[in-house]
Amino acid sequence: MTGDFHWPDFLPAFRLAARQAGFQSHTMAQTSAGPIEVWQRGGSGQHVYISSGIHGDEPAGPLALLELMKRGFFADSDTDWTICPALNPTGLLMGTRGNADGVDLNRDYWNRSTLETKAHTAWLDSREHPDLFLSLHEDCDSAGFYFYEINLGQDQPQRAQAILQSVEPWFQPEAGPEIDGHIPRGPGWIYHAAEADVPDGWPEAIYLSKSGCPLSFTFETPSGAELDRRIAAQAAAVDAAITWVGGRSHGR
Repeated sequence: MTGDFHWPDFLPAFRLAARQAGFQSHTMAQTSAGPIEVWQRGGSGQHVYISSGIHGDEPAGPLALLELMKRGFFADSDTDWTICPALNPTGLLMGTRGNADGVDLNRDYWNRSTLETKAHTAWLDSREHPDLFLSLHEDCDSAGFYFYEINLGQDQPQRAQAILQSVEPWFQPEAGPEIDGHIPRGPGWIYHAAEADVPDGWPEAIYLSKSGCPLSFTFETPSGAELDRRIAAQAAAVDAAITWVGGRSHGR
């Protein structure tokens, strides 16, 4: 469900907002639907990497990053930012989970069989690993909000609760004995080992953890809900997570 998302308009809008916020861009690869761009803004604080748009039928993440960029969330901060707002241009153009060849890019970080993941991992490998990775996703089968946490450091349950509470104005935590095929640690919270569910089907978050990133959150909003609620929830979750790693909170 792509709602009001229109891919041809997204990159120009994001570029304008990012440049106004002091970001600089690098093109990792060119696809038939446009470039895969990474945007960076240096700072003396924690290095935070955020990605979205790896599944083309999950538009709330890219649009939340655009909203945060327009709002000035990333500009007035000591955080060292790296943002990939649209990792799957062909999928975003078509509104499909996979790329133009039908490949789910978020299961291709072990094999690296696609142009997209080859270029992305080569770029990631050329950089120091981030202190925090946030991955913005959606789930067509959920009714509430949930997230995956991969944590190689100190366990901080209060951080997870703060993220869930930040989203409650829009969505309650996803409940049930299983969430997305996993036994949750609590409502809306999957505490995941730094191992892929399928050995050769690595997602981006597993690749980052294997590369040394100590903490990642993968946020999931219910894609059947209204798009504006999903965008607001994603933005709130980003804000809450950044607050806990020492960045400045700008509120919702």
